[in-house]
Amino acid sequence: MQKRILFLGGSKFQIPPIKYAKEQGHYVITCDYLPDNPGHRYADEYHNVSTTDKEAVLKLAEKLKIDGIVAYASDPAAPTQAYVANKLGLPSNPYESVLILARKDLFRDFLSKHGFLVPKSKSFYNLEEAYEWLEEINKPAIVKPVDSSGSKGVTKIEKKEELAKAFSYALEFSREKKVVVEEFFARDGYQVAGDGFIVDGKLVFRCWANEHFDKLCNPFVPIGESFPSIMSEYTLEQAQRETQRLLDLLGMKQGALNFDFHYNKDGDFSFLELGPRNGGNLIPEVIKYATGVDLIKYTVDSALGLDCSDLSMKEVEGYYSSYMLHSIEDGIVKEIWYSDEIRKNIVEENIYIKPGDKVSKFNGSHHTLGTMIMKFSSLNEMLEKMDNMEKYLKVIVK
Repeated sequence: MQKRILFLGGSKFQIPPIKYAKEQGHYVITCDYLPDNPGHRYADEYHNVSTTDKEAVLKLAEKLKIDGIVAYASDPAAPTQAYVANKLGLPSNPYESVLILARKDLFRDFLSKHGFLVPKSKSFYNLEEAYEWLEEINKPAIVKPVDSSGSKGVTKIEKKEELAKAFSYALEFSREKKVVVEEFFARDGYQVAGDGFIVDGKLVFRCWANEHFDKLCNPFVPIGESFPSIMSEYTLEQAQRETQRLLDLLGMKQGALNFDFHYNKDGDFSFLELGPRNGGNLIPEVIKYATGVDLIKYTVDSALGLDCSDLSMKEVEGYYSSYMLHSIEDGIVKEIWYSDEIRKNIVEENIYIKPGDKVSKFNGSHHTLGTMIMKFSSLNEMLEKMDNMEKYLKVIVK
């Protein structure tokens, strides 16, 4: 019998699971408040309902008699997915737990309460209270929205005179209108990204990557992830153990996870975020190249209550990365310049811009101008090119 599945969102990054569901013969419904999103073209029907309005989505889901609901690569929609699934008795995780993972303030409080390594952190609706807290913690500090995605609204400040501007900037990207102020965590080596998957409460698969940033642009918005991660065996085991401890505490039972963590000079692991959903930046797609594991398939199957017990750990074979094409300044696109050295690395490419288009400096995932998947012949080649991509590939503006 045909299954009816509701996808929360239809952005370009959300097309792969929608297409997979269609290929499997399911009846696909999409919803969000952006009818022009390209994912809706692949659906059997679309509804103009915000993915963050959980009561409206619940009402829609009841009317449509759905068999499963998916929030793919979307932090804002993840709590809605859990809320609706819990209400309708569909496969998911506890709403309260998903909300903790999706909200930076709740997540930091939870980690601190349960003895995880975390920076000193508090969240505020009010700027004056944030000033008082800033006096109590070491600087530099990070100021960010409690509930944004795609690294939007993040600022590093060195002194209190910079707080007001950073606080105001963070508020622009917060639906809750609440801002996190926390000590800057001095990490050792690369920030670690990647995706994992839970089956019957266990982290049965995870694939971690080195996260890359553009030193000429924004140090907090990733421009890509490279696989495999070069972190030490000690940190890798610690990350696996601490992730499972967190999942047990939260009662998480199934589905995709998106990791962002780092470690200090002693090699000790610290969560930055653990998203209760698949990663953006083509992370699931690159993982499929690197390991053969299709997390897109398991995300859809799990949401429909299908058997996922065959999923098991697979290590990365080869050297792969995602890359988000971006501009380091505002302007009008003149051309996209490729060096001969980088062309041979590109295995998939999707460009959203053309000469004459107006573009903005890269300050969040919403400024991504195209995506690429790359393959390299060695670890050294991969890291050197990903860390110095301006030598090999750039958007030239005028």
